[in-house]
Amino acid sequence: MTNAQRNIARVILYLSLGAALVLAAQPIMHATAAHADDQVVPAEGTVAPDFTLPSQEGTQISLHSLRGKWVVLYFYPKDQTPGCTIEAHAFQRDQAQYDAKNAVIVGVSVDTVESHKEWCAKDGMNFKMLSDVNKEVVTKYGSTMTIPQAPQLGTVAARNTFIIDPSGKIVKEFIKVNPTGHSEQVLAALADLQKSGAR
Repeated sequence: MTNAQRNIARVILYLSLGAALVLAAQPIMHATAAHADDQVVPAEGTVAPDFTLPSQEGTQISLHSLRGKWVVLYFYPKDQTPGCTIEAHAFQRDQAQYDAKNAVIVGVSVDTVESHKEWCAKDGMNFKMLSDVNKEVVTKYGSTMTIPQAPQLGTVAARNTFIIDPSGKIVKEFIKVNPTGHSEQVLAALADLQKSGAR
């Protein structure tokens, strides 16, 4: 197979996976819920489960090291797929607004550090993308799923987002996120939380 044929096959695979991921995640929001496979996400108002994971830069990032800032912790299924790209590009586009709110964006998937590094370099993302290849953190946050249309992926991260306040408490959850318009939702929630004095 030539390089050109390999590239075409890769594009077809990513498009197929992207379509499967869109079908697997219908947009709904709520505070705490059991998933179809009986997972339970941590409740709003509780301390966010701590973790340490490697970033696309090769450094280890711990949640507790981000205390004092608002954290937008978002889980997503797969690097370089259409829905995940829409979501990541919007977070990158709005980076200055998050900075102004003393908020950091942290993306987590079960992809490798090398996969994150390649995607961030290709698409110009400079916020933290963390690799959870052992699926420990996605499990802690009740954020795993399997995709019937793409069984070859195995268990991936479900598209859920958690806003964590500067004290380390979960104050807002978005479950089964629709990537289109999601950054705007998060910014609006941050504004409301900061206006109301949530800590």
